[in-house]
Amino acid sequence: FQLVTFGFVSCPDVCPTTLLEFRHVLALLGERAARLQAIFITVDPERDTSAVLREYTAAFDSRILGLSGSAELVRRAADSFRVQYEQVREPGAAPGQYTMNHTAGMYLLDGRGQFLTKFAYAMPAAEIAARIGAAMTAAGIP
Repeated sequence: FQLVTFGFVSCPDVCPTTLLEFRHVLALLGERAARLQAIFITVDPERDTSAVLREYTAAFDSRILGLSGSAELVRRAADSFRVQYEQVREPGAAPGQYTMNHTAGMYLLDGRGQFLTKFAYAMPAAEIAARIGAAMTAAGIP
């Protein structure tokens, strides 16, 4: 199973909150967490290098995988989840000064990579873990 979210490292609120929820979900799943890959895909590949993502995700839980790629690859990944994102610059801001607007939430994929459900932003971790556990049980995972 995979639990996927999109965001960016310099996000002030939504992304760190989501990664804290990832950590709580993994803890609540206990041994079953070994059957779930938590994935954070950046929507800011200009700034979020592999090294930056590795350090950022590890600060929440070492089991969270941070992914980046070319701008085109990130766009294709986001489009496949119907995630929208865009750079937002204040008028007159320097080229490197911007934030990102993006779709929030988590996406659950089964062991074959098929979409199962989307969890809304700020859904309680206990509810997410229970629903993932139920999906694992339905798939025959003890």
